[in-house]
Amino acid sequence: MDEQAILGRIRDLVDEEHELRRAHEHAETGDAEARARLRDLEVALDQCWDLLRQRRARLSAGQDPDEAQVRPAGEVEGYRQ
Repeated sequence: MDEQAILGRIRDLVDEEHELRRAHEHAETGDAEARARLRDLEVALDQCWDLLRQRRARLSAGQDPDEAQVRPAGEVEGYRQ
């Protein structure tokens, strides 16, 4: 996946996240399914951002950015901010 495809995926995920959050704000009660989907979106976004950072770091180091790999959710979720 090239940088433009990753950025497009990020935009799609952010749009879906915003839509779910707006719907959740207007709901009287919390929807467990929507909360689970939001969590999945957050993880997918973290993975996309991580992949983008990997690609840029590899490019900066003179390495092939196409060798960057999506890391497991448990790994990217364990990073300190």
